[in-house]
Amino acid sequence: QVQLVESGGGLVQPGGSLRLSCAASGSIFRIYAMGWYRQAPGKQRELVASIISGGNTNYAGSVKGRFTISRDSAKNTVYLQMNALNLADTGVYYCNADALTGTLSGPARNDYWGQGTQVTVSS
Repeated sequence: QVQLVESGGGLVQPGGSLRLSCAASGSIFRIYAMGWYRQAPGKQRELVASIISGGNTNYAGSVKGRFTISRDSAKNTVYLQMNALNLADTGVYYCNADALTGTLSGPARNDYWGQGTQVTVSS
């Protein structure tokens, strides 16, 4: 019932930019927070950026000043503008939502994940 679909990934040269989008759909009553995580080859998944319902944002130290997270609450969509990309930014980027949704057991607040979009920074 609930799906998060990421888009915008691709191949980019060092110093380039990409903009990721994540649209949530389904039986969604309320989204409390959305975020972006990434997983590089051979490494654990890490939080890149998040934004809560009130608009407050958090960034990993490695991306602060280069990445910007934003949202369109009416469309249940979150964006990640990535500038000055470097090789360490390569990985699969996953969208996450902390949301109140309809489930088989009734409304529940859970984390939901997209399938991921590949970002490759290479010269």
